[in-house]
Amino acid sequence: MPSEVTSVGQLVRYLKQRLESDARLSDVWVGGEVSNFTLASSGHIYFTLKDEGASLRCVFFRQRNAGQRDRVEAGVSLIAHGSVSVYEQRGELQLIVDFVQPEGTGALQAEFERRKAGFEAEGLFAPERKRPLPRFPRRIGVVTSGQGAAYHDIQTVLARRWPLARLIFQPARVQGDGAANEIAEAIRAITTPNGGRAIPDVLIVGRGGGSAEDLWAFNEEPVVRAIFGCPVPVVSAVGHETDSSLADLVADVRAPTPSAAAELVAPDRAEVARRIQGMRLQHDVQLTRGLAAAREALDRRLDGLDRSLPDIAMHRRHVAAFVETMRASTLAATAVARESAAGLTHRLEGLSPLATLDRGYALVSRPDGSAITSAAGLSTGDAIEVRWRDGTRTARVESGP
Repeated sequence: MPSEVTSVGQLVRYLKQRLESDARLSDVWVGGEVSNFTLASSGHIYFTLKDEGASLRCVFFRQRNAGQRDRVEAGVSLIAHGSVSVYEQRGELQLIVDFVQPEGTGALQAEFERRKAGFEAEGLFAPERKRPLPRFPRRIGVVTSGQGAAYHDIQTVLARRWPLARLIFQPARVQGDGAANEIAEAIRAITTPNGGRAIPDVLIVGRGGGSAEDLWAFNEEPVVRAIFGCPVPVVSAVGHETDSSLADLVADVRAPTPSAAAELVAPDRAEVARRIQGMRLQHDVQLTRGLAAAREALDRRLDGLDRSLPDIAMHRRHVAAFVETMRASTLAATAVARESAAGLTHRLEGLSPLATLDRGYALVSRPDGSAITSAAGLSTGDAIEVRWRDGTRTARVESGP
């Protein structure tokens, strides 16, 4: 004889608690054909998913099915996401649905659409919250892998376009288990002042290309929320141009590749130099035109005085002195403006690595053109090229480390 009798309610509640406490059953995708479809006046949808061997009752509550009701109808095949539970009053196993997709949608794509819909409903992708990128960043942050080509590509582009900016790098794994948490933590770390260290003015987050599985970390909730909460504008550069991630949607700007992201955040120093030169020339033209207009106005006034007064010699001397003073002042201002513009142009030209050759230095590279920055990278017998201001010579290393 049993020592204790369990009531129906107790047993059903126990089974419900066990099911709902199993993490594997709180995040499941189930596929099948829809039958017993009912749209209640409350807006809730009740239906059954079935296949050849079994059926499962499903409930799709009104607050979760907005925008998805037309996907559920009798006879269609679909995949539904939700959590497994028990309807106590009937003792029935049921799936509490929160998202559906047509059958044939891949598992990754279906999960991508589910997460996208959830974040979109929260307003994480709203266009009005997107921030503009700074025109002349002083510090540019990068969160990516230290092992891939993405960081090297970004370094190369930034060194060419805007070497005035300081590059701040925060490495993180970009694929595999735990990668999403590492990326999120790296975003928070690089944008948090630490020991007086300034944070970047703009941040690039991304990686090079790969399969959908390789890029999946950038669809995870920790990464999406870290980008959303980032205090500086974020450029997402995940994979290649055809790839799309939730990180792209939540970022302030999406770049098709890491190299393109570097192009977006950094102005072109050559273009800036041309603009400065153009501004200087425009300033000179405006000064010249202004001086000419002032002289014409004074000449007209002098003519008027000549016609109205018989003798204005003293006034003429005053006016002549005023004209001379204004001329001297205008010429001085023009000289200062030209000197300032020339100084800026000289600073930009001085950033070129070739400028150092004029001071007696030389550039050492391998025959393939790659720069040699350390003697430790050379061995006896290695061929090298040495470039001076007036030419290049080939040499060979006689002794190594």
